[in-house]
Amino acid sequence: MTDSAIDQARALLQPATAVHSPWATLVATALAATAAVLMAGVMVLGPGVRFEDTAAQATTLSAD
Repeated sequence: MTDSAIDQARALLQPATAVHSPWATLVATALAATAAVLMAGVMVLGPGVRFEDTAAQATTLSAD
């Protein structure tokens, strides 16, 4: 191997510089907040909660 190949290999092994975008941070934060709210809703409602059809309720109430 020549010196230039070694220098190229060393350059490839250097850690990449991070480019921070404030928009990417904002989007990631919004996604995390949305996921947290959705998970909290699932925990509050639970698996046994059912929403009845409002049209079926309206017809049963009007039949009385």
